[in-house]
Amino acid sequence: MPSSPRLLSIDSSTDILSVALGSGAPGEPVWRYSGPGAAQSSATLLPTVQSLLAQAGWALHSLDAIVFGRGPGSFTGLRTACAVAQGLAYGAGGLPVLPVDTLLALAEAARAQRVMAGRPLPAVIAALLDARMDELYVALYACGPQGLQTTPLQPPRLCAPALLGAHLRQSLPAGQTLEAGDCLLAGNVFEPYAAGLADVSGPRERALPTAEALLALAPALLAAGQAVAAQDALPLYVRDQVARTTAERERLRLEQAAQRPAPQGA
Repeated sequence: MPSSPRLLSIDSSTDILSVALGSGAPGEPVWRYSGPGAAQSSATLLPTVQSLLAQAGWALHSLDAIVFGRGPGSFTGLRTACAVAQGLAYGAGGLPVLPVDTLLALAEAARAQRVMAGRPLPAVIAALLDARMDELYVALYACGPQGLQTTPLQPPRLCAPALLGAHLRQSLPAGQTLEAGDCLLAGNVFEPYAAGLADVSGPRERALPTAEALLALAPALLAAGQAVAAQDALPLYVRDQVARTTAERERLRLEQAAQRPAPQGA
């Protein structure tokens, strides 16, 4: 891998589509796009990639790797990012693909925001992403002078907002507490779940996973051998029931309907 790799990163795990080109090294130029995601990602992602490559003057086959946010997040968005990353990797002659946890990218985006604003960084960042259905995704990452530790203190999981405080207290390293401000709460959950999170102490940072955060994380993850062949790149859903196919959901609906008691008088 050259000292300044050419990387393409994609995140469509939320309602925002984020795409970036760069090396991931501080101070290096970055070509970026941010716009509506969700269902629109499938229509706009490829033209966006082509536009950024043209702006940078890079050919697709000149890239060293393709990075994508693998989840958790929007089921459709994760599938779109994974499929496009795989297709581009195949089209460029077999580029390596680097799947990155979106909660890690969210934590990195929050860390960078704090550094740029001159705000203090606690020892742990709790990445919190709205999972809808009155739940949130959560993972904790240790944060030091050299940046984030990319292996979470506990794997990504689902959590009810009202149970977050207890979960964080159980997961924080010994000697660290929410009340002392040792954990930064970062994510997009503070408005939709304000009531459930009212009693959770600690500094807060509104943030989303971004393609730029993926770029910043990529060099270390590539050096650690985290890249895979395109066919081995997979989304990380966490909530299994959201990943059911349409046919599976319809079958489950019919089974549940058949088990309901018949209406009186039928």
